[in-house]
Amino acid sequence: IGAKPEVAILREQGVNSHVEMAAAFHRAGFTPIDVHMSDMLAGRSLDNFAGLVACGGFSYGDVLGAGEGWAKSILFNEKVKATFQAFFERNSSFSLGVCNGCQMLSNVKSLIPGAQHWPHFVTNQSERFEARVAMVEVADSPSVLLSGMQGSRMPIVVSHAEGLAEFTVDGQISKLKNDNQIALQYVDNYGHVTSHYPANPNGSEQGI
Repeated sequence: IGAKPEVAILREQGVNSHVEMAAAFHRAGFTPIDVHMSDMLAGRSLDNFAGLVACGGFSYGDVLGAGEGWAKSILFNEKVKATFQAFFERNSSFSLGVCNGCQMLSNVKSLIPGAQHWPHFVTNQSERFEARVAMVEVADSPSVLLSGMQGSRMPIVVSHAEGLAEFTVDGQISKLKNDNQIALQYVDNYGHVTSHYPANPNGSEQGI
C-alpha cells in the first residue's frame, strides 16, 4: 500500500550487527531508524515506531552478563523504563531481539505483557563460547514475523557464550507451549525435535 512504517534499530555499546539489521528491514519495506541507548537516555520517544529491534553483538563486552547490563540501563531509569513499557503495551507494536538483544528483552520481561514465562539466558553448559549452524522449524505461534511460515525448516547460525535458556519455575516450558509462545523449535535433518529439558539440581526445568 506504499506505507513504510518506521522501525527503531536499537543498539547499545558493543552491538555490531545494526547495519545488517537495518538493511534487512529496509528490504522488507520498513523505514529503519538508528536509535542508540544514549538517545533513549536523552529522552527520545518510541511513539512513532511500529517496531523495535534490539540488535546483537556484545553489549558491554558481555562482562555484565548476557544482555543484563543493557537491560539494567532501561530498568534503573524510570523515564526510559516508562517509555519502553508504553511501547510494549501498545497493541500495534512489535519487537524483535537478536543475540544480546534477545537476552536484553528476556531481562525486561516485566515490562512486556504476556512475557512472564520467558526464560533467563545463562552460560552454556559447555562453559564456553559456542558457534554453529542449527536447524529450526517454525512452530504455530502468533508471531507477526513468522506469519504464514508454520512448518518451514531452515538452517540458522547460533553464536554466543550465554545461550542456555534457564527456566527456574516448574511448568514454565509447558505454559509457553500451551500458549503457543514457542515460535521456533530445534530439529534434526529429519524434522525430529532435538532439544530437551533436563532437570536442574533443584528440580526445576531448564531448556537447551
